[in-house]
Amino acid sequence: MRNFTSSLIIVTVSFFAFSFNSFSNSAKSKADITNSKTVSVITLDAASINAFFKKYPKLKKYQKDVEGIYKAKDYKSIWYDDKSITEFGSLLYQKVNVLKDQGIEEKMPYKEQIDEAFNESASSKPSQLDTELLLTSMYVFYASNVYSGVDPATLKKIGWYLPAKSISYTHILDSLMVDSDRLDKDDNLLFSQYYRLKDALKKYRKIETDNLWQKITIDSATFKDLRPDDTAIAIKQIRNRLFVVGDLKQDSGSDIYDEELMAGVLNYKKRYNLKINYALTRDIINQMNEPISKRIRTIMLNMERCRWIPTKLAKAEEYVMVNIPSFRLFYVKDGKYDLVSDIFVGNRLSETVIFSGNMDRIVFSPYWYVPTSIIQNELKLQIANDKNYLADHNMEWNGGKVRQKPGPKNSLGLVKFMFPNPNDIYMHDTPAKSLFEFEKRTFSHGCINVKEAKQLALHILKDDPDWPVDKIDSAMSGEKETTCMLKRKIPVYIGYFTCWVQDNGEVNFFPDVYDRDQSLDKLIYNDAVTMRD
Repeated sequence: MRNFTSSLIIVTVSFFAFSFNSFSNSAKSKADITNSKTVSVITLDAASINAFFKKYPKLKKYQKDVEGIYKAKDYKSIWYDDKSITEFGSLLYQKVNVLKDQGIEEKMPYKEQIDEAFNESASSKPSQLDTELLLTSMYVFYASNVYSGVDPATLKKIGWYLPAKSISYTHILDSLMVDSDRLDKDDNLLFSQYYRLKDALKKYRKIETDNLWQKITIDSATFKDLRPDDTAIAIKQIRNRLFVVGDLKQDSGSDIYDEELMAGVLNYKKRYNLKINYALTRDIINQMNEPISKRIRTIMLNMERCRWIPTKLAKAEEYVMVNIPSFRLFYVKDGKYDLVSDIFVGNRLSETVIFSGNMDRIVFSPYWYVPTSIIQNELKLQIANDKNYLADHNMEWNGGKVRQKPGPKNSLGLVKFMFPNPNDIYMHDTPAKSLFEFEKRTFSHGCINVKEAKQLALHILKDDPDWPVDKIDSAMSGEKETTCMLKRKIPVYIGYFTCWVQDNGEVNFFPDVYDRDQSLDKLIYNDAVTMRD
């Protein structure tokens, strides 16, 4: 019995010893595999990075960001998994190959060497160290062009004073490596309008590729406005154009200006912010005959503008957005358009500035303090010619300045919205309601004249029990200036977008009233420009 027990103990101990050794060897094997994938296969340090940028001088502007990325990652390889380039590296490479889809024409320096790194049959390839740093430089190139665009200093030079976006290339890289789907869309990196414009770019490029943008032919010498029930070859061509761009669901091929075409014409005019009627004038047909390349360029330029917008702006619970080229104001609350109003803006000598501020008060039945420039350039001459000019226009001297008293004919109307800024720009009502009938509305000295000014005040104050509708009506009687200090400041963003895609995918184009598209096009595509790095 004792011998049997001893034998059993020996067998049991031997079994556990064998099992333990097997487990240890297995664990060690798995650890070795894991370590082989996590330990950097490339030796990196500050000296090797510096040597790389001396070898590839065209990438020098990315050096600071590349160094920052590797410092944050303890100089470990980013792009190699064991001895091959990671899947994410290949995905990023594919994105750089189709950068045109992002509306970008910038070329990656040393792209040929990067191509060789991904070409299995290439006879000569860059070293692993060079490939590693080429890919990191490619990432910074991609991120700076797609997510940042023009640098903040250049934005100020071109008169864009909206808040600048602040991003970290290291943090973006980390998030993309965790979820590579963000390469396709990430609302935390890019203003949502960007992706709508990207879809519009794809649509218009396909129209161009398929040669569907056909010229509309008219005889300039004998042309007369086309109206419903008219018949003309041009009508058939216009019908086709409206079908191609989506204003008509089908193309009947008819050359008669029928009800179906009438609906398409109205939709086209709405998209281009034109006066809504059925007349097809020479100017409208000339506009239709502008090359599609111009439409494509406009989309690309506005994608660039979207890169500058911090995504948090559009996520605010409440804000006012003014788009100068569309002559529209949008009061947004809880992510929805609570009010849309026509506006008119500054003329070419007094352009409305692109900037942001915080509305802190509403002034009802305001005085208008005439700017010194207007007094010097306009008012003094009128007073000299007419001694009763001030009295006739409900004006008075006040402390050496001229002000217009409250009333229905006051130049500011019956309400103004104040957001302190060095440009002395604000939004206000106007007695000149007839000016809203014009398509191109650049009439002011820089301030924003709001057609639905009273409605804007009502919408802003509708949840404030201290300002019921009857109190607002009384304050807007034009008898006495009354100030309402807002309980919460409301962000106001004055922007400049000549192309905007609606929620339903409808593409709107607006006039480049201040020639800013032309300036931006020259800056990006013709001149040397500093992209954020």
